[in-house]
Amino acid sequence: MPWRKLPRKIAKKRKKKTKPEKGSIFVSSLGCDKNLTDTEHMMGALREAGFTFTEEEAEAESAIVNTCCFIHDAKQESVREILRLAAYRREGRMKALIVTGCLAQRYREEIRKEIPEVDAIVGTASVDRIVKTLSAVHRGKAADVLEDINRSYKMTAGRVLTTGGHYAYLKIAEGCDKHCTYCIIPQLRGRFRSVPVEELLEEAKALDAQGVTELILVAQETTRYGLDLYGEKRLHVLLKRLCEETEGIRWIRLLYCYPEEITDDLIRVIREEEKIVKYLDIPVQSGSDAVLKRMGRRNVTAEGIRETVRKLREEIPGVCLRTTLISGFPGETAADHRDSMELVKDLCFDRLGVFPYSKEEGTAAGRMRGQIAEPLKKRRRTELMKLQQRIAFAKAKEHIGEELSVFVEGMITDEEGEEICVARTFRDAPEVDGFLFFSPKGRMPMSGEIVRVRVTDAREYDLVGEEV
Repeated sequence: MPWRKLPRKIAKKRKKKTKPEKGSIFVSSLGCDKNLTDTEHMMGALREAGFTFTEEEAEAESAIVNTCCFIHDAKQESVREILRLAAYRREGRMKALIVTGCLAQRYREEIRKEIPEVDAIVGTASVDRIVKTLSAVHRGKAADVLEDINRSYKMTAGRVLTTGGHYAYLKIAEGCDKHCTYCIIPQLRGRFRSVPVEELLEEAKALDAQGVTELILVAQETTRYGLDLYGEKRLHVLLKRLCEETEGIRWIRLLYCYPEEITDDLIRVIREEEKIVKYLDIPVQSGSDAVLKRMGRRNVTAEGIRETVRKLREEIPGVCLRTTLISGFPGETAADHRDSMELVKDLCFDRLGVFPYSKEEGTAAGRMRGQIAEPLKKRRRTELMKLQQRIAFAKAKEHIGEELSVFVEGMITDEEGEEICVARTFRDAPEVDGFLFFSPKGRMPMSGEIVRVRVTDAREYDLVGEEV
């Protein structure tokens, strides 16, 4: 990787307002929501150890970058961030720079060789070592910590929520056993390891006590939860207990449910439990059987995906389905692409994202013949997204006139100076889906409140409404 060819400029210093406290840390978390939970756990442990946090890089005594390297763009973003903070380490008051996460696990030697400003590297299975590592750096006795990627650990300190405090992610498992040919995750995160139910309940109750209203369950694959610990899938059991044993949490959302792993027990719990929002993220990746086979998606076919979607919509009325596709996978023909277009057209997913295939070193797909040129990958992505855009806009208009419970995110001021509430419906997961904008009646609702709104208009991916 061209580490040193990336920009190495220091950001313009902001005006210093107050003297920073000793031990202040600047934290940068990149990548997915699963990575974010690791960041929040590390911050919780550091806070308990007496460290403080700052949003001012120039004032920080230490910096931690929790990195991602799932695809090429994520690697580039992580490298840029490390180099940006390395400039502060080299030229400013910063005395410690620690790199954690997937890029640290995968490219330790390259980081050590190319970015000498990095004081320590912490691997994906060593998150609980962050306090000892940072303390060692301050004493001049730093050492990299990269333990067995299949190691399990428990974070005992509370989390520092970075999502605003009204919603939070709950990572229910680590690693993955799928070994899809395009994916590097098993090499960075190890085999699939479920977190015991009791530990998850303890963490959920702590989040509940912190005022969290929406709990979002994540893992590389949530649907296989419990199989390694209990010999059977127990996601439905976990969900049932979360519903029963938390009070302030009003919404529970599921992400990353592989369609071939969805059970009747899971469907029943989602349908019956009021707290569980009727929303599922079901990655399908392709509508072509030939491509699915090359992807290593065992026991997955286009017809099987259609059957799962049909069953979900029949068993859970009004369910919102999100999915993702990969365009331009090695060997994908024009006919394969048409199959994916047909799948999208037939199933009319409520939410859909498409990612051009990223060739990753160390993966089986990266060694396959028939690698497709970037312009063709992007053109196929554009065609899929244009098709989905028509579907999404039509579906948005269907909701005009509905009364919905919405999750308030905050407020904005429009061009006329009027305060407008920004909210999400149950169909909208944070960061990836749209919003509903409405004018409040009376007082301005607080972030995290759930209020009733009537939808009055649809504007592309977003909705407009009025408080009931």
